[in-house]
This record gives sequence, structure tokens and C-alpha cells, in this order.
Amino acid sequence: MKKMIVTITAAVTMLLTCSANAAEIENPLKDHNSVNLVNVYLEAITLGTTDLNKYLFAEDFEYRNTANNDVYRKAAYSKYLRDNKGVKFDCETTYEILDESGRACLAKATMKFSNFTRVDYITLNQSEDGWKVSKVVTTYP
Repeated sequence: MKKMIVTITAAVTMLLTCSANAAEIENPLKDHNSVNLVNVYLEAITLGTTDLNKYLFAEDFEYRNTANNDVYRKAAYSKYLRDNKGVKFDCETTYEILDESGRACLAKATMKFSNFTRVDYITLNQSEDGWKVSKVVTTYP
């Protein structure tokens, strides 16, 4: 009986410890502004930095490529970025905030490669968990 009480107590203690640790993990991007989030997104796609991707994208994230009409959701696009971790684009990257009003922001990122240009239109929304990238539309003008 004594052994069973000790086992149950240990199990409850482990559960409480695990759930307390899980609750402590907070979004490191929560207090960043929209400009910082655009920079994190650009680092993910042009420098292959994936450490903050799980905090970067909204749950309903959508990526659209207008060149081939591909559409990807958060899981597929995150996998693509993970698969290309560390891959650096050889391009000149600039961005601008086209509009920010209240809890919504639209940014334009231009990546100039030697023989083509890629333009990403990035939509961000602010929630209680901070700014999140909710949609990206890629064009090749």
C-alpha cells in the first residue's frame, strides 16, 4: 500500500511538473511589432532560418504562388521551410510596409536574383499572441 501511494504521488508530481513547464513556453515573438515579424519571415525564406517558424505563422496561414497557382497551408509550408533549413538565397532583399491599420498589416518584400525578381505580399494580423503572418502571395513580375 505504501509503495502504491508513493508511485501515485510521484506520477502526480511528474504530471504537474510537465504541465507547468509546458505552460511556461511563451511565444518569443509575442511582443514584436509587425516590422520585426516581416524580418523574421524574410530570414526564414532567404537565409533558411527556421527556429521561430512555429510562432511566425497563424493557424489559418495560406501561401499562394501565382506562377503555378499552388496553394499551401501552414503545415506544408512549414515543412518546406524545414526541408530547406540553412539554404541561403543569393538575392538582394528589400521590403516595405504598404499599410498598417489597427491589427492588420500588409508588407511587400522584393527579392532580386540575377535573372528574375520574386515579390511576396505578406499579410499579418495581430492577436492576443502577437503579430502572425496569415497569408503570403508570391508573384514574379
